[in-house]
Amino acid sequence: MPRLDDTRPFIPLDIAVLTVSDTRKLEEDRSGSILAERLAKAGHRLADRKIVTDDVPAIRKIAKDWIADPGVDVIISTGGTGFTGRDVTPEAMEPLFEKRMDGFSEVFHRISYDKIGTSTIQSRATGGVAGATYIFVLPGSPGACKDAWDGILMWQLDYRHMPCNFVEIMPRLDEHLKRGKLREA
Repeated sequence: MPRLDDTRPFIPLDIAVLTVSDTRKLEEDRSGSILAERLAKAGHRLADRKIVTDDVPAIRKIAKDWIADPGVDVIISTGGTGFTGRDVTPEAMEPLFEKRMDGFSEVFHRISYDKIGTSTIQSRATGGVAGATYIFVLPGSPGACKDAWDGILMWQLDYRHMPCNFVEIMPRLDEHLKRGKLREA
């Protein structure tokens, strides 16, 4: 059974929050605020927070900048995961993934199904890793952000969570890049 190992230290991460919306401003961004509050309450640091319109190049630019920033360990986006013409966040983020995290989407949908039933299929929540940075793409609803944080991210971003968590494998996320450098030498 999952548990917290209190003999292990808590390791705070630097997490950036990106809200994708054509209509919201920072003061109206409930979903981004929920994520920022929850990550801070858990002991992590808010590395950055931005709002961007539903535009693939604009979303991708911010994500690439954060991936390249050693001060960002995790990117969580909210919004733009539906099926309307303006919902383009997965299209912006997924090409950046070096590795997809199919299990994130599956567990998110299981949690969501328990709350909203079959309506969960209207979300294209996804996750992956790029440049040793975890990326989670969440729906724009406050409830979905709460579900993702409380049901998955709070636990997987805590080094004390057992039997395993994302934090303990962070030092090895870029092994393939290091091996490549060694081969070139």
